[in-house]
Amino acid sequence: QVQLVESGGGLVQAGGSLRLSCAASGRTFSSYDMGWFRRAPGKEREFVVAISWSGGSTRYADSVKGRFTIARDNAKNTVDLQMNSLKPDDTAVYYCAARPRAYGSSWLSLKYDYWGQGTQVTVSS
Repeated sequence: QVQLVESGGGLVQAGGSLRLSCAASGRTFSSYDMGWFRRAPGKEREFVVAISWSGGSTRYADSVKGRFTIARDNAKNTVDLQMNSLKPDDTAVYYCAARPRAYGSSWLSLKYDYWGQGTQVTVSS
């Protein structure tokens, strides 16, 4: 099992940047795929980005491609989300998620087993 704690949310003006961080407990962090999801007010939770257990593969939602970058440090048990050129539509609670490493086409699944408590990101216009 892994426990996840997000940090780094806040209020930023449109066009600005924020960096979210997710700290994971446990000694098997390097065997987990990691993801970030978000839930905007009145909307369902949506996928943002994922990174494979090794960091060798990433996958981004079209809405954030070219603006967001995910990175992980398996030595520190952390995964970061650098968010640039933020838009008001990026306003949401952002959640870190983890699952045991997926193989083959399972990598495309949006099913994750462990979730953090979320961190609020608000982008003002």
